[in-house]
Amino acid sequence: MRLETFWRNIQQDLKLFFLLLLLLCLFRAYFMGYMSGYMKEATDSGEVLTALWMGLRLSLKSAGALTLPAFAFGSLPAIAFPRLNTDKFRLWWGTAAAFFLSVCFQARFPYYRQFRSAFDMHVLMGWQDDRMALFFTMVEEYGLWWRLLLAVGLAICFFIAWQWLLKRGTVALPLAPTLKLWQQGAFAAGLAVCIFLFGLFVRFGGSFNYEKGVSFLSAGVTGDEFLNECILDDVQALYRVKSFADNMQTGNIAGVEPEKVREFAQAIAGHEDLTGSDLRPYLERKAAGAKLEKPEHIFLILGESWANWPLLPKYAPLQVAENIKALREAPNAYATDTFLPTGNGTAIALSGVITGLAAVNISPQYQPQSFAAPYITAFAPQFKKLGYQVDFWYGGISSWDGMNRFALAQGFDNFYGYPDFHAPRQNAWGTKDGYLFDALKNHLAEESPTVHLVMTTTNHPPYNLDLAAEGFAVEKEKSLVTSVIDSVEDPAVLATELGHYWYMDKVVGEFVREVSRRYPKSLFVITGDHATRTDPGTRPTIYEHEGIPFVLYGAGVTKDILPTGAVGSQLSILPTLLELIAPEGFAYYSLVPSLTEGTAATQSAFSSDAWITNRVIGETGGTRAEILPGASQDVDVAAEKEKLAAYLPMIRTLSWWLLEKGDSLEE
Repeated sequence: MRLETFWRNIQQDLKLFFLLLLLLCLFRAYFMGYMSGYMKEATDSGEVLTALWMGLRLSLKSAGALTLPAFAFGSLPAIAFPRLNTDKFRLWWGTAAAFFLSVCFQARFPYYRQFRSAFDMHVLMGWQDDRMALFFTMVEEYGLWWRLLLAVGLAICFFIAWQWLLKRGTVALPLAPTLKLWQQGAFAAGLAVCIFLFGLFVRFGGSFNYEKGVSFLSAGVTGDEFLNECILDDVQALYRVKSFADNMQTGNIAGVEPEKVREFAQAIAGHEDLTGSDLRPYLERKAAGAKLEKPEHIFLILGESWANWPLLPKYAPLQVAENIKALREAPNAYATDTFLPTGNGTAIALSGVITGLAAVNISPQYQPQSFAAPYITAFAPQFKKLGYQVDFWYGGISSWDGMNRFALAQGFDNFYGYPDFHAPRQNAWGTKDGYLFDALKNHLAEESPTVHLVMTTTNHPPYNLDLAAEGFAVEKEKSLVTSVIDSVEDPAVLATELGHYWYMDKVVGEFVREVSRRYPKSLFVITGDHATRTDPGTRPTIYEHEGIPFVLYGAGVTKDILPTGAVGSQLSILPTLLELIAPEGFAYYSLVPSLTEGTAATQSAFSSDAWITNRVIGETGGTRAEILPGASQDVDVAAEKEKLAAYLPMIRTLSWWLLEKGDSLEE
């Protein structure tokens, strides 16, 4: 009887559904317990239970999605072919689903430690990254092989449990032999309604409509960011990535309002008289006049994962940032602590500096527009107008993430990766910083004047530099970490990471001092590509997780050359340098103003994940905000955030428009 077969099969599907749901919930609970050091200290058991309950509801959707193929390709075909044995298909499909979940579960641990998130947009960036280097990093730093073995072991355990459960039998269809045809039809109709209602209940995460349901967008109901990420199982986290990627393609990105592009262009221009379709006049700025004698060499150094928190007085005993501190204190230097990257990734930072465009979840190095012509706001062409040769120096492979082709298409004269200057390879990502800066020093005598964008690599996993040979005592640092920082998951790991930070700081400091002696008319900007990777413990503040240094050093620089405590981001670097060295009336193009404009109290900046003023830092995609270290506690946080209300969508919208539509305001 077809109805009896279908009745049996849907019971087997329900077994798979609840077994997968149990697996998702067990993974969530284990992760929360094992990684509990990342919770806020004030988080109570009530919030943990709330997270588990909300996670259970959300995982109904994931278990349903993973069970659906068994129903669609097993139970439904068996209606037409009642002799079809679908249990073997269910067994192997369920095991494959469990293996997938187990792999994701194992990947979640190192992923969260690095990005403080369940799977997010960094997944897409990783897919576009150097996959061979990523592979070796996962092997050397994140235990790829033993994690895969654990995933296989978990899948085998699931296979055994699922096979046992499949053989337990099912409940027989009530009164099946005596049912008349119309009764069978009525039962089938009722069953169809029940299946539909069950599917609806699962689809909306424990409800029958969107309003009362739960999704990855509304699941973060606790006051603890760690718990909010735990609520998302790995299926939902990956679905979040897909959803954001789809929105990215349509311009449906927070702060991007394409319908207001002309209004925003006029706002940047400062008046409404401009009505043409060419964006260039709207973005044109005129330099006020040089404050520095034209430098012979300009160096923009982006240190890999160069976070600003080790420079804070609280962490002074760690002694890993002594060189940049010394440069900051020099009489010919200016520094500010209120500075953000373009976003939390090297490629985002570099593409932001190269193009002058904000991060809008689009990879400029893969946009056709990027290879047609340099963007109006691009870095290299504007320095070339001042007579500079503009080169890119990278401690990694030139072709990494398509960066060499992209930079050259955007106007750079040369791109040098470590194979180009014949340096030995340090790890999967490239050579160590010392070889990079040695090659650059040897090159300086060949051309003048020059601008050099320099990207380091050593302070990046796998952290395999011989620190003892370089002069860094890891065991001593481990004891300092233990005494200075409270919530450290593994002091030995953090000490090793800080050793690589120390090495980067040491090499950059030596380079700046030596080049300054050899070429006194040099100007240096020292900052980081991003901060996120090495945090001071499991509960960093937003500032500790996001803030990067900004140091301007060189001939003619004074402590008051820029406003005290200026607020900016990597997008501020180009206009600031041009205002410092370009002659009066020099035309340049930038979405954001120079740091020379206004005061710290009037300035604000943002990255892909954070916003900042001179007193407050907050999350661009959330409500969390914190008063900055050293700022008065008497701060109106809402008023500080309001500084970004018009600024952020204006910059993001125009960035998205240039990347997707080009330099014409016409569609």
